Amino acid sequence: MASTMVSSSLLALFLLSLLSCRVQAQLSTTGFYARTCPKLQSIVSSTMAKAVANDSRMGASILRLFFHDCFVNGCDASVLLDDNSTFTGEKNALPNQNSLRGFEVIDTIKSLVEASCNATVSCADILALAAREGVVRLGGPSWTVALGRRDSTTASQSAANSNLPSPASSLSTLISSFAAKNLSPRDMTALSGAHTIGQARCTTFRSHIYNDSNINSNFAALRKQNCPSSGGDNNLAPLDLQSPNRFGIDYYQNLVGRRGLLHSDQELFNNGTQDSLVRQYSTNTQLFFSDFAAAMVKMGALSPLTGTNGQIRLNCRKVN
Repeated sequence: MASTMVSSSLLALFLLSLLSCRVQAQLSTTGFYARTCPKLQSIVSSTMAKAVANDSRMGASILRLFFHDCFVNGCDASVLLDDNSTFTGEKNALPNQNSLRGFEVIDTIKSLVEASCNATVSCADILALAAREGVVRLGGPSWTVALGRRDSTTASQSAANSNLPSPASSLSTLISSFAAKNLSPRDMTALSGAHTIGQARCTTFRSHIYNDSNINSNFAALRKQNCPSSGGDNNLAPLDLQSPNRFGIDYYQNLVGRRGLLHSDQELFNNGTQDSLVRQYSTNTQLFFSDFAAAMVKMGALSPLTGTNGQIRLNCRKVN
């Protein structure tokens, strides 16, 4: 009987230990920095407002930065780390090189936050908050950003090369890539709506406008004016033909009209499993906004470092 009691006690301790680890690993949706950094939200909001006012692309750029962070080993600000003689980061991975932007905005927010509450707020949390603010500033939905992430001390260029979906991806590849992050096809289609804002380089959509058949011919001709069959790789075009600086459902309307800029965009409406949802989003802003916000919450919870894992970087570009 004594043996049974000891076994029961050990089991109880083990379960409590598991529960403790689970709680520690969870992010907080209420007041994580309320006492330690009460000005955090206002700093992020005001800085992003200025950044978007100065450059309307910046909302899309910060949102993309957050996506490229979370899809590579979790939302840990690894994407912000610079290369140096002894460290290889993710900025020069093929999906990121000459493409990601907005690092200076995160630097500005971080410096202001450090002045207000030194060594308290992670770069990962700053990026998560900034991504939401960028969307809101362009007319999109808001959502509760869970906080408590810590910053990585490592990065993986190889994971960035392999985990981030290519603009040439098929629908099945997109679904698989998001499923690997526990994101459903519906999440994937909603998150793709981030392409209602921002710009893309000619090199990412050249093959679609010259080689694909599932594209409106007039739209293809328009895009070819600024994207020759060779050269001009860095020439830009809006991902959303109608409203590249307003967050809304025009992106889905473009897909229904075969005016998706990227091959991967048009794959969402190409006689496949997501056609019905794309049609719904194209006429229902409330549905899209609700699904997008929910998917952003899920993506923002991908493999965060919490508790004593990682660190609070003092400079988002390098480990302490």
